[in-house]
Amino acid sequence: MRIDLNGLTILLISGTASIDEHGHTVHVGDFRAQLRRTYQNITGLLEAEGATWHDIVRTTCYLRDIERDYEAFNEERTEFFRRQELDPVPASTGIQAILCRPELLVEIEAIAMFRTTPKV
Repeated sequence: MRIDLNGLTILLISGTASIDEHGHTVHVGDFRAQLRRTYQNITGLLEAEGATWHDIVRTTCYLRDIERDYEAFNEERTEFFRRQELDPVPASTGIQAILCRPELLVEIEAIAMFRTTPKV
């Protein structure tokens, strides 16, 4: 969802996961690959709206098994944010949850905010 407020744009990106362009789950059983694909999908959504990861202010990360996967999640997230040269990094919350498909291991929501030229 895109909200435009007189030159400020807010993007509310719903739960995004390791889904390909045909809507199929990819990297079944591979947490790290699913997380990398999820970041790739969010990057594409941001680019489509004229934004980047530098505009992300908050993420909510849902992990199917937080005890098993949190260490891998934190390593991958830290490396991804480093490659994006994010400083500071977005606020982030990690939650264990049942996801919309049984084969998904991670899903991420994001909020981006950035300045745009107001429409006259």
